[in-house]
Amino acid sequence: MKRSIILLAVLFSVCTYAQNIKPTFEKEGKMVKATYFHENGEIAQTGYLLEGKLHGQWYMYSAEGKKLATGKYLNGQRAGKWFFWKDDILKEVDFEDNRIAYVKNWNQSEIVSVNK
Repeated sequence: MKRSIILLAVLFSVCTYAQNIKPTFEKEGKMVKATYFHENGEIAQTGYLLEGKLHGQWYMYSAEGKKLATGKYLNGQRAGKWFFWKDDILKEVDFEDNRIAYVKNWNQSEIVSVNK
């Protein structure tokens, strides 16, 4: 389970290097907003850098524009709760010291039926 989450995170990082569209970087105060793109022009990832390190909230999307993951970085390390979407499953992953501390799977179809 932990290996699949780590593999997913690595895939998001690697996919940004295989693209033809150049990423954009916009200075916002002390931070730099980074946006990486899929080959079809859709946003692949967006988030912030602080002193050259990933920092703050990051979002990852499929080539079709569907949200795949979101989470926070603190000084280049994953921290707190991250969420990964795949089909009807939402994985909630807690990171401590850049390591997976806890994983919980949520079935979105069950959540929707409870909230009706």
